[in-house]
Amino acid sequence: MHLLNMIRFRDQALYPAGHPLADAGWSGRQAFDEYFRVVLPMIEGLGGGLVWNASYECMLTGPALPEWDKVFVMGFPDAAAFMALVTDAAYKAEVIIHRTAAVRDSRLIRYAA
Repeated sequence: MHLLNMIRFRDQALYPAGHPLADAGWSGRQAFDEYFRVVLPMIEGLGGGLVWNASYECMLTGPALPEWDKVFVMGFPDAAAFMALVTDAAYKAEVIIHRTAAVRDSRLIRYAA
């Protein structure tokens, strides 16, 4: 199972009051980098991993500016592995907060591998 992720970052990360990073002054990109650093080993532990990740170069057709700051494909062996990630207690308590702080808008689209 492949998941196409399209992410638009907040200019400034939005951590809840009282969180250790609430006053760190991180950008949305920095907060998402932290999310990626922590979540990727969890995904790999479930048999998944990063399938494709690249940097934006230019728009060939469409609007002049890209709509998304980061686009990547994450692979999972099956839907059960993805559900195991998003229902994991540690993911919900310690990891998703970085994604929430980072992301202004996003799309997650499932494709069959």
